[in-house]
Parts: sequence; structure tokens; C-alpha cells
Amino acid sequence: MSDFTVGPLVSSPVMARHAANPILSPGDVPYGPAMVFNAGVAKFKGRYVMVFRNDYGDERKGIVAPHHTTNLGLAFSDDGIKWEVQPKPCWSWHDEEVVRVYDPRLTVIGEQCYMCFAVDTKHGLLGGIAVTEDFSSFEVLSLSLPDNRNMVLFPERMGGKYVRLERPMPVYSRGGIDRFDMWMSDSPDLKYWGNSKLLLAVEDVAYANDKVGPGAPPVKTDKGWLTLFHAVDIDRSRGKNGWEDSWKKRYTAGIMLLDLADPSRIIGRAEAPLLAPEAEYETSGGFRNHVIFPGGMILEDSGEVKIYYGAADTVECLATAHVDDLLRLCLEGTVK
Repeated sequence: MSDFTVGPLVSSPVMARHAANPILSPGDVPYGPAMVFNAGVAKFKGRYVMVFRNDYGDERKGIVAPHHTTNLGLAFSDDGIKWEVQPKPCWSWHDEEVVRVYDPRLTVIGEQCYMCFAVDTKHGLLGGIAVTEDFSSFEVLSLSLPDNRNMVLFPERMGGKYVRLERPMPVYSRGGIDRFDMWMSDSPDLKYWGNSKLLLAVEDVAYANDKVGPGAPPVKTDKGWLTLFHAVDIDRSRGKNGWEDSWKKRYTAGIMLLDLADPSRIIGRAEAPLLAPEAEYETSGGFRNHVIFPGGMILEDSGEVKIYYGAADTVECLATAHVDDLLRLCLEGTVK
């Protein structure tokens, strides 16, 4: 890891946090999680759907429940702002090998909704892809080798292939430290993946010194694939920074534009963060403060872009911008 320290960061002025934030908090969920965050959000069969991560514990005591208690919750909405949370989790996976499933990302392809997810096992951290028609059951199509996660699918095939973004997690080969970059792979059938290539490296992003990786699934525009990513910097001088024992990292959201025909080619990228932790619900009172993690992005017919993100690993939030402003942000003052 490089020894430089990333200074203060601010969000782009094109972004507006929604006045109703957080749009989903633990108190909104009837079965008592301590944290609800890192949701996947999509429009599916005429309404908005959100699959979110539930973690459990006791904030007052600073206690986090064992990992195997983590599960996924489900909510629906007519407007993408007010959510009707379902009375029980929609998926929990814990058996003799699997510890937990978490961090869902939703992509609609044709008439089906696909969900990328992370899964902890007793022999490594995997990325997976499942398909569902009703969110009451999930058919797992593929699981990666360890260690890989933060997978997101593009919403259509390119050159006859499905394409995904991902963040493999090499440690041994990178000197035993975090230094995780953003990669891309393709598949003929969503099961067998290959042709992997580096898309965006930590050293490419001025406000990262730890890792970069996918955020929400990309959105198609006439100028390219609008693509969010997460960028992480670490500063050992940071204090406790949440009700976890110690949290030295900061997560921000960046944005770039990928070529429509060849998404391994970055057309443009905003030089500064799109969203940086600034609001109170992002910087204080959370399990891990100073964290923004985008997991859903929807382009409305009006040109409004809804970006859903986990804040402080504790609540789910919404920010909006116009698609033209986001494209301009990527294409003007671009990092080549």
C-alpha cells in the first residue's frame, strides 16, 4: 500500500442527497437488525425492488452478532423513496460450509432478475450469481473461486457474452496487504467465466490508496455505460471511527463512462469523488463511519438518476442527479 494520505474529500455539486435520508434504517425492519445497508435496487415488473443486507448486534454494547446471523431483507416501493419492508428476510444461507450471504446487487436482464452477492465460506470468500423471479427463492448459477467479491452484471450481453465487473482480493501476491483493483470478466452462460482483465487500478484513482472496485450495476446511456465504483483510502491515524473497535478506512463513490461496445475501454472518468461522506448519517453514529457504498443505480425516463448507497455500514440512503450532469462530469476534465 502506498504511504500517501488522502486529504479531505467532498461530494460533487451535481449530486443531491434526498431529504428523506436515510430511506431505510434498522427501525424500519420488523425483525430487528442492527444495520441495514449495501442494498441492490432495480425496477422489476412495474415496481422498485430492494434487497438489502441485515447485520445484527447491539450498538449500545458495541457487540456484533456472529457472521452466520447475517441475512438478506426485501422491500418494495412505488416511487423508489418510500419502502414497504417485507415481514421476514428473503434469503439466509448458512450450512456446514457456507457462513453467510450478503451484499446483493440486482440486474434485470430480459424477464428475469439476477442477483450478484458475496458469500463467506469456511474455505474462502466467494462471489456468486443467482436468478429469481419472485424474490422468495434464488437459484444459484455460479460461485467464484476464493477470493472475489463486489460482482455486478451489465444488463445486456455484448458480443454474445455476459459481462461482469468484480474485485478479486489478492494478498499474497501484493505483499500481504490490501491492494485490490477492479477487474472484468465475461461468460457465455453466466456459469463459466474467463477472459479476465484489469479495468481500474488503485493507483489510477487519486483519492484511493487501499482499493477500488465495482459499485452499482452499470446503466446504459447513448454515450456509454455509466458506471459507479467504490474507492477506499486508509489512514492509520484515524480514531475509533464507529462502534466497531477500530475503523481506519473511508469509502467514497466514483463515476466513469465505459464504451458501449467494448466496456473494457474507459471513455472518461471524473477526477474527484461523486459522493464522499459528509452528512451526519454517513460520518457519525454508525457501525463504521465515513463509508459510502453505492449498490443501486436507476436511470428514470425523466433523466433523473437515482443512486442508492449504504451509509456508515448502518443505513440505506438515496442521492440523485441528472444523467446529463453525470455524463458531463465523466467527459469533461477527464482522467485518461
